[in-house]
Amino acid sequence: MKSVLLLGVGRFGQRIAERLVEMKHEVMAVDFHENLINDIAPLVTDAQIGDCTDKKFLSSLGVSNFDVCFVTIRDNFQNSLQTTSLLKELGAKKVVSVATNDIHEKFLLRNGADAVIFPEKQLALWAAITYTSENVFDYVRVDDNFSIFEVAIPDRWDGLTVGEIGIRPKYGINIMAIKANDELDITITPDTVLDKEQHLLVLGSLKSVRKCFDI
Repeated sequence: MKSVLLLGVGRFGQRIAERLVEMKHEVMAVDFHENLINDIAPLVTDAQIGDCTDKKFLSSLGVSNFDVCFVTIRDNFQNSLQTTSLLKELGAKKVVSVATNDIHEKFLLRNGADAVIFPEKQLALWAAITYTSENVFDYVRVDDNFSIFEVAIPDRWDGLTVGEIGIRPKYGINIMAIKANDELDITITPDTVLDKEQHLLVLGSLKSVRKCFDI
């Protein structure tokens, strides 16, 4: 269980809070708007009304005591940038800020953000990949170079072993698990036999996965 400071509880911030609470993390939510705090207060561990760009107010929250701070202020980039910078100045361990474009990302990273997330951009890429291919069932971006894909096992691999298909030396792709009947098997060895009715969870670049699985 981790302690999380969530600054900005608009629609996206609320969704993050819901997922964090489901994962049993302790969440303090902060926003300038009283109605938003009233809505989220029953869900989170603590909720505070305040100005996130006020250094004195942020300092009173003890930001250095939180494992991670999320800045999900989306209606005012200047406030998001200032809040991100103040958090680092006050000793925040890890700051994750939301951006809406590449320029915002650069400024946030230069001003203290440890990581930047793009809700619309990442969702758009996920939708484009998963809904335009019959072979891809899910997609999770890991970083700029690698992602995890849930893919169908090609007919040509049916009955072959992991060692026989040689997916790693040929394409630089790692098989992380086999999925069958919504259950995952992570005990993959070179002798594991593949069944075309199963799915694979693989780690690799989009280019490599598209080439390997004919996407």
